[in-house]
Formats: sequence, structure tokens, C-alpha cells
Amino acid sequence: MILVDGHPASHIDVRDRGLAYGDGVFRTLRVEAGAPLWWADHYAKLAADAAALKIDCPAETALREEIGRVAAGESCIVKLILTRGAGARGYAPPPEAVVRRIVLASPLPPHARPDAPSAVRARWCSLRLARQPRLAGIKHLNRLEQVLARAEWDDPDIFEGLLCDDTGAVIGGVMSNLFVARDGELHTPDLGACGVAGVARQRLLRGARAAGLDVHVGRLARDAILRADEVMLCNSVIGVRRVAALDGRSWSPAGWTPRLNRLLYELD
Repeated sequence: MILVDGHPASHIDVRDRGLAYGDGVFRTLRVEAGAPLWWADHYAKLAADAAALKIDCPAETALREEIGRVAAGESCIVKLILTRGAGARGYAPPPEAVVRRIVLASPLPPHARPDAPSAVRARWCSLRLARQPRLAGIKHLNRLEQVLARAEWDDPDIFEGLLCDDTGAVIGGVMSNLFVARDGELHTPDLGACGVAGVARQRLLRGARAAGLDVHVGRLARDAILRADEVMLCNSVIGVRRVAALDGRSWSPAGWTPRLNRLLYELD
């Protein structure tokens, strides 16, 4: 089922600013037996991202009810999209625009199923992310950088591509955030200039600090990734996955991935 503004539909107004300009935000949630995982975190992030674009966020109860309708008690992936709504031609946000919400469900992809491999292969992407602090961290609808980066490979054995910004700082994966462990400490890139600050990353930072782990958020260069004891990817669909190989570099398990997965799912 697809809901547009609470009603079953499969189309939107062609004047929608999400279509014309990427003027909106979204969340991708994992749903188990009809219940969205980490809903409080997802709604708080959705509201914060919408506020950063000066888009009104619908009430939590309305969105939660619509997620339940499209999930229909199943385990699935739900995508929740907010756009600024329809408007006349031109960049200026129309004062009369009404926020549009789209909620749709899809089956769990193979990489999100319980029998999916816990370790994956990755590669470096040649695309460089542009720095824009006003949009940094926000999961907005303009994902062209990720589209172009993902088009760089078609090898089914490669799960993810890692992205740097134009200074060479590692930012994260095309669809995931990045953590590395080295000498008993955790490191994750600073996303103050670009990149998406995902809910799984947020939960891991909170859980790791509560567990007394040393966690550092800062600039990471490519050689820092290659010198890590363990490299991990995370998002709300896959949890935490260990990178077993990155181009010519490979790693054996160092025990961090199961530890972080426990923190991720036990938090709350």
C-alpha cells in the first residue's frame, strides 16, 4: 500500500516541490511485525530535518498510524517522505504550500533478512561529496550524489561504496554511516559539512558513550580507515555490518561488530 496524505494513491501533483527541487526530507524505517523500530528516534530526526528546511512536520500520531496501515502487521521496510507540497514555478517557497506526506512499504531486501551475511565487501567511490553546512546531516530528497556514486559499480559482491568529501576526508557510505575501531577506541566521521547523520549512528554514539567506550567524532582520512582494527557500516535497515574487505585491504573479526549491534538494539 502507498498512502499520499493519508489516502491510498499511486501518484502526486506534478507541481510537487519534492519532484521539482528535492524540496523535502525522508526516513527509511525497519518494521518488525507492524511496529517500526526506534520510532521515537526516527520521528525526532524527521522533525529536526523538516525544521531545518522550514517544513512543518505532521503530528507523530498521524504518521505512526499511517505506518501501521501500510505495514499491515508485517515485517518490511517503510519509507516516509515529506515534501513542501505543490507550488508554482520558481525556487521561492510558496507561503500557501501544504506539506505532503507519502508513506509506502516494501518487502525486506535480501541484505536486511536474518540470514544476510554479517560481513560485507566495500569499495572506494570516485565521486566527492560537496560540502554544504546548511544541509549537513539532513536526509533531504536531493540524493543525486548518492545516485551517481552507486552507479559506479555493478558487482553484486560489493555491498557498499565509501565516500570522501572534496578535501579527502572520509564521510561514510552511499547508504550507511561509518565507524572504525582502533586501539580500543571508536571513531566516526564528523558530518558538520556534509553527509547524512543517520538514526543508527545517533543511537550508536549514545549507546557507546553510555557503555563507557571512548568515542571520537572527527576528521578521518583514508589511511585511518585502512589502519583500523575493524571497519563497520550501519543504518536503520541493516544494523551494524563488518567490512571484511575494502578494495585490496581485508580484515578479520576483532569483536566490535557484535558488541555494537547489541548496543544498537538494546538501547532504550
